[in-house]
Amino acid sequence: FLSLPLQAKMSRPVQARRLEGIDKNIWVEYVNLAVTYSKVNLGQGFPDFPAPDFLQEALKQALGGGNHMLHQYTRAFGHPPLVKALAQLFEKLLGRELDPTTNVMVTVGAYQALFCCFQAFVDEGDEVIIIEPFFDCYEPMVKMAGGTPVFIPLRPKAPKDGKLMSSADWQLDPAELASKFSERTKAIVLNSPNNPLGKVFSRGELELLAELCVKHDILCISDEVYEWLVYDGKEHIRIASLPGMWDRTVIIGSAGKTFSATGWKVGWTVGPDRLLQHLRTVHQNSLSHCATLAQEAVAQGFQRELTLYGKPESYFVQLPRTLQQKRDLLIQSLVAVGMKPIVPEGTYFLVADISEFKSDVPEVPNSDEPYDYRFTKWMMKNKGLAAIPLSAFYSEAHKNNYTNFIRFCFAKEEATLKAANDILEKWKKEKTS
Repeated sequence: FLSLPLQAKMSRPVQARRLEGIDKNIWVEYVNLAVTYSKVNLGQGFPDFPAPDFLQEALKQALGGGNHMLHQYTRAFGHPPLVKALAQLFEKLLGRELDPTTNVMVTVGAYQALFCCFQAFVDEGDEVIIIEPFFDCYEPMVKMAGGTPVFIPLRPKAPKDGKLMSSADWQLDPAELASKFSERTKAIVLNSPNNPLGKVFSRGELELLAELCVKHDILCISDEVYEWLVYDGKEHIRIASLPGMWDRTVIIGSAGKTFSATGWKVGWTVGPDRLLQHLRTVHQNSLSHCATLAQEAVAQGFQRELTLYGKPESYFVQLPRTLQQKRDLLIQSLVAVGMKPIVPEGTYFLVADISEFKSDVPEVPNSDEPYDYRFTKWMMKNKGLAAIPLSAFYSEAHKNNYTNFIRFCFAKEEATLKAANDILEKWKKEKTS
């Protein structure tokens, strides 16, 4: 024993097989690049304006209001005032009675809600249909659970009369979609409004998805974190409200997006107890508990919104109006410099076509990086403006078909959007001089 070398290194593999091939993450690289080079960051999806005053006041009250139990553990599956408020709200939205203790579970952001779903429902060999472009964690989470992602892209159709393309012009092909379902299909992931495209799925599109889910007896994981952020009079329709879908759908939501407080990391799932009971098993054996103070403040926020439901002073009414104005400002700036925005129907995000800029961006010798990656890195380093390549939201099989687009976040202060406009105005002058 004493003769063994003190610095003996392990020779056996330490990495679990489920982590193979999913270690790379675009956000690690792009956050570092943005910090180093960008003067204006329209890449990451968070507001740089404050959460509403009523929510900040609720957190202050929770912190210093004299109820010392708010500094301790609360109910593991959700703080009682919060699950009660969520149940009351979703009863209105879905038109059905909900039990706060069995039909709602609070999570550490929507991210953990997604993780719980994939871990609870996906077995080795199960297939999960993912609609492209998709929020980039869906694919690695399916793989970590032992499942196989099956991808179906939204396909763009050119608008008529020279109009700007809308996110509504990106559609599923019904026959192609139907071909993705098989006896191995366990679930489909729906993200409406969609990140990164901003597409709000229409009732007809959702009815097609619902019909296929019922026909093949599969689950729907419905990521609805941008449910209140829809523009131009569009309506967010919850697929769980369609015939046959409540019993097979888990709705995922986010206080971060609902109340412009992404750092609070309060999310939730809503669905039938027969599904949520399995999410509770994953939750209790992973994170177990979410921050009590943040849940209390979010509960107060929802209680306020329940009293103002549908009224002009509701934050759920005011926020999308404000964001639509910000969206339109960014669209004007991008059009002026020669980009072709795809007008989003919802979310924080706007995708733009950068096909006309290929002569601006130098080739990188011996590089196999897609054009949108090279463009966004060049734009950060040379123009000081950060955005995200759209192909990062596609599978390996399809990403090379979508390298002429980048994603901007417009959920920013007017000063930030003005600074972005100044960069684009200067760029326009350089291009025309």
